[in-house]
Amino acid sequence: MDEELRSLVTRLRGESDGSADFDRLLLTADLEELAAVLIERERPLWARELAAFRLGCAGDPRAFEPLVLLLNHRDAERCVSAAHALAELADARTARAAAALATNELRAAYALVPVRLLTRLRAPESVPALITVLRRRLAPADPYARLALACVEGLGALGDARAEAVLESARTHHRLAAAAEAALARLG
Repeated sequence: MDEELRSLVTRLRGESDGSADFDRLLLTADLEELAAVLIERERPLWARELAAFRLGCAGDPRAFEPLVLLLNHRDAERCVSAAHALAELADARTARAAAALATNELRAAYALVPVRLLTRLRAPESVPALITVLRRRLAPADPYARLALACVEGLGALGDARAEAVLESARTHHRLAAAAEAALARLG
């Protein structure tokens, strides 16, 4: 059991209150059974999350939409699990969805995981989305310092020269200066 699945299992086992349904969904090899959970009425969130995670890690495209919804959830742990499964799913739509979530200014408080997913995906949408988010975070008294730092680190990891101007601007912000220097050094 990998670390992401172990973390998910620990969290969802508690949410399920020891339900026998939990163990069945965790152990089944039947992808159709897991997919059915995603569309059945009145299924608890923990069951839908477990089914979507398992389907996504198995490469089943039916998991895409539920995982994107979980990536946009207020609970950071759900977002992290969804991001992992989306990366494993390797669906071409994932980067567009993550970019849309990351750049939605109304959801800036929940954009950290989509930003990190964009860095991991290294997709064509990644650099433009991270630049957009970082520009917004450079405003005076912006409350999302962790998000800004994730953008700076992501742009450094991606090493794309298009990020040079925004990283130069980030260098003038005390909380981002060291990371921006490191990111600029990695640009190609």
